[in-house]
Amino acid sequence: MTGELFLEDAYLREFEARVVKLDGREMVLDRTVFYPGGGGQPSDKGTLGIGPIHASVVDVRREGNVVVHVLDAPIPGTVRDLKGDLDWERRYAHMRYHTALHVLSGVIWKSFDAKVTGGQMRTDRARMDFSFPGEWTADVVAEIERLTNEALTQERTVKVYELPREEALRNPDLIRTQVNLVPERVKTIRIVEIDGLDTQADGGTHVANTGEVGGIEITSHKSKGRQNKRIEFVLR
Repeated sequence: MTGELFLEDAYLREFEARVVKLDGREMVLDRTVFYPGGGGQPSDKGTLGIGPIHASVVDVRREGNVVVHVLDAPIPGTVRDLKGDLDWERRYAHMRYHTALHVLSGVIWKSFDAKVTGGQMRTDRARMDFSFPGEWTADVVAEIERLTNEALTQERTVKVYELPREEALRNPDLIRTQVNLVPERVKTIRIVEIDGLDTQADGGTHVANTGEVGGIEITSHKSKGRQNKRIEFVLR
């Protein structure tokens, strides 16, 4: 099992770890700060090594209860302990966009009764898909942008905690965000709550306060069906 340090502290940028398995350019460690991707958030990048021996982490993925780091070059099999350094600029961009998506989700639910159906983030942009029950106009899009920016400037705390699966399934806000799709084998659900605005089952990384996000600018919007809508935005 790989200890997932990114779940304990999203701001941790470097760490020391022991090599558990080494197979060519793929490495498993006893613990890591590298997020393996999921829920629309890309995997982290950075470096792993010790002394003069270093390799870039070009991809990270989860396989069962371990995190596999894919390197740009093999590290000698004699290496047992090493240090990892995160590409912090990339990670922090994902954290800001991820939290912005949650704020947007809370805004469209509370103000427009719209449920999120999907989302994805990059270091320089993000998108959200949702089922929108009302009339879809440019004025509505402008109001969504205004309300989201208003919520971001209120510097709401972003809290992370865990709930037993049964308790999480009784929460109507979590059911709205499809917590029931979490595999049955998962008995404890990780929750990300933006104070007074949004609560979701989530395994990604976030900033600690919405004030760190800045503001959003919606760059495009489209209708993908009778109710299926998409918004794309950047952070300012």
